[in-house]
Amino acid sequence: MLKLVNLTVKYGNFEALHRVNLEVDHGEIVVLLGANGAGKSTTFQTISGLNKPVSGHIMLNGQSIAGKSPDKIVKMGIVQCAEDRKLFQQMTVQENLMLGGYVHRGKKSRLRATLQEVFELFPILYEKRSNPAGSLSGGQQQMLAIGRALMAKPEFMLLDEPSIGLAPLIVEQMFKSIQQINQEGTTILLAEQNANAALSIADKGYVYESGKVVVQGSAEELLANEEVRKAYVGA
Repeated sequence: MLKLVNLTVKYGNFEALHRVNLEVDHGEIVVLLGANGAGKSTTFQTISGLNKPVSGHIMLNGQSIAGKSPDKIVKMGIVQCAEDRKLFQQMTVQENLMLGGYVHRGKKSRLRATLQEVFELFPILYEKRSNPAGSLSGGQQQMLAIGRALMAKPEFMLLDEPSIGLAPLIVEQMFKSIQQINQEGTTILLAEQNANAALSIADKGYVYESGKVVVQGSAEELLANEEVRKAYVGA
């Protein structure tokens, strides 16, 4: 479904990604592992059209999307849920969600149905729908960020560090929700520091170091890899 071929990205003279090759098949959950600054977020921003690669290809269902504008990429079915959530803190939960469906703004019945789906996935958002987003807990804000991304009805979702700063019980609930989103038809590329939790729901993964993919394999292979376990799983 998504394929990166020899993708290279620079910030000025700094090479943030070096000839990255990566594949995500339809229906998969694929995880990107690596330390902060390894290139995971740069990969997401480049797929989303926020960065322009200096070389290489980004293919979605066989069609090149490298260099396309972010709004066109959203219309093609790719939506990113950023690490820092980027919520409108003074706006209500429901207002934030409706902004996520802007690409479908002319289809009111579709928006209402999608909003109901989000509320069913995250019931707390329905309870808090009239509250300002800034009044929510960290876990609830992450649910809102994911829910807002879902309002665009993506075929492919980029999730950047969804568990960061959350309590262990909330992390467990978050990953169950991610798994449910995937089972309902959304392909997911997930960047995550919590390697153990991410690999427990992923099909395969890629390990980044200094802008390069250094290890790749199935989730089971990565969990069995001693170096990966020591560096990212803590065992």
